Amino acid sequence: MREKNEKTTVILVRHGESEGNEKALFRGRKDFPLTERGQRQARDLALALKSFNLTQIFSSPLERATATAAAISDVLQQPVRTVQGFTNMALGPWEGRHKDEVSQDYPEEWELWLKNPERLHLPKAETLDQVQSRAFSNLQHLISRHRGETFAVVTHRTVLKPLLAACLSIAEPYFWRLHFDTASYSVLTFDGQRQFTLVTLNATHHLADYSSEWV
Repeated sequence: MREKNEKTTVILVRHGESEGNEKALFRGRKDFPLTERGQRQARDLALALKSFNLTQIFSSPLERATATAAAISDVLQQPVRTVQGFTNMALGPWEGRHKDEVSQDYPEEWELWLKNPERLHLPKAETLDQVQSRAFSNLQHLISRHRGETFAVVTHRTVLKPLLAACLSIAEPYFWRLHFDTASYSVLTFDGQRQFTLVTLNATHHLADYSSEWV
């Protein structure tokens, strides 16, 4: 019974602002460095996470995530491991392109993005179902390996939304019903009896330099 009720705490982190965010580009798997504001956000985030006594930090392999994770590691003195399963959603022909340009060139798909991105299918891209499957599988594996600990997962908006929906059994359309700002953190707990519980969503009180993205 003790093992079944043992609580694991997962800190879900969205990376700090990157150049792709600042320029209103679709990022996908394209690598973008943090902006100066994103670097400040990452430092503020790291200080805010000091009270959680993290034992591990896991990160998407993309630069904007690993730089955010490194800032947390510097303050908390905990190792960072990259996990491919937490990399951003592959967006095929949209990657690196301005959102205004995409809305003009792909009007039907753009409408789906705004209203029901769970139904979006692009050539050489992932679907949100595929992202959800790989991210949730990787999180379950980490929980089984680190039962009773507190660890952070530093990743991307299009990973966090389907991942949290899977954890909480939120049916589609869920994407625009959940919101994660850059350098925000959310707190999720897991135990064998109650499964997942959302404790905190999109905490940004620690950010002196706040930015938000809604499309």
